[in-house]
Amino acid sequence: MTDVLTYAIGDIHGCCDLLDALLAKIEAHRAGRPHRLVFLGDYIDRGPDSAGVIRMVRRLHWSDPERVTCLIGNHEAMLLACLHTPGATEHWLRNGGGETLASFGLDAIEDFPGDVLDWIETLPSVHADAQRWYVHAGFRPGCTPPDPDIQNRIWIREPFLSEDFDFGRHVVHGHTPLTSGEPDVLRHRTNLDTAAIYGGALTAGVFNDAQGPAIDFLSVSARRYEG
Repeated sequence: MTDVLTYAIGDIHGCCDLLDALLAKIEAHRAGRPHRLVFLGDYIDRGPDSAGVIRMVRRLHWSDPERVTCLIGNHEAMLLACLHTPGATEHWLRNGGGETLASFGLDAIEDFPGDVLDWIETLPSVHADAQRWYVHAGFRPGCTPPDPDIQNRIWIREPFLSEDFDFGRHVVHGHTPLTSGEPDVLRHRTNLDTAAIYGGALTAGVFNDAQGPAIDFLSVSARRYEG
């Protein structure tokens, strides 16, 4: 039986050129082998082309929803909060929402495309396979996995990052940028947010069905696109 490769992609934050280059690397790496894609969320905000990232990811999702999983990140959650929470729009704009509006050619959140918002609202906060949990931010140590608190799944840092807790499967996450530009590989978890938006890299972990941790990593450095 052919091993299916799973490529989990860290926080993109509007870096559409990096995503395009990384997907090309994935295509070359898989060399025709069956594969899955798991996006860990934070497609939007801060970077120059959130609209382009959303178009690319949605197209992949629509073309094969059984093979492509898209998780919600805290930046997508902030955007959705603008629809019903007083003061949320200002919070989102301070955290990169202005760049997202500009990439869609908009001046106001009220004009944001409804089909994009509808798609974001359908995104799950966790995904699992036999070896791993995939989540944007992480889980609360001590909970029965997956953490039932969606806020933790989308927002948590501590104590998730500092406690060496076994959730029964390897946890693959993003959310906390690694200024080294390298993934953080620990016994029970792997962080794939390699700070693309801060000049690091956009990274995909390559996973198989035999073990929890990655068997390889693919990345595209943001520096190759500077200037």
